[in-house]
Amino acid sequence: MLGKILAVPAGLLLGVLCISVIEKSAHYLFPRPAAMNADDMEALKHYVETAPVMALLFVIIGYAVGAFTAGFSSTKIAGDGKKIYAVICGLIFLFQGIYMMYILPTPIWFWISGIAVWGLVLVGYKSALNKKIT
Repeated sequence: MLGKILAVPAGLLLGVLCISVIEKSAHYLFPRPAAMNADDMEALKHYVETAPVMALLFVIIGYAVGAFTAGFSSTKIAGDGKKIYAVICGLIFLFQGIYMMYILPTPIWFWISGIAVWGLVLVGYKSALNKKIT
């Protein structure tokens, strides 16, 4: 029972950790301007508008890894083989991603891939059903 309760929060936490690590890598490779205040939304919008495609691609890669990880881990933690935990994780991440794409000026390719990538929670779910962790 505890696994079912913790499945979604743990899946979300592990997914966020994956996204964060990959996005931190992108910030290392494609740093923001030194004078930029991270809390300044207008400066952040300008940065996203002028960011290299690879910097934005790292965000999508982070979403992909986070989606897979959330689907896989939530399914394993729940332990009952139901996909609802992965779907809940995917929907929460999807709505958060749409919100971020709405407030930041992202190109259309980013919108398409940023929405589609959250389907990878189901790939994580399927992989969790086929893997035995000992």
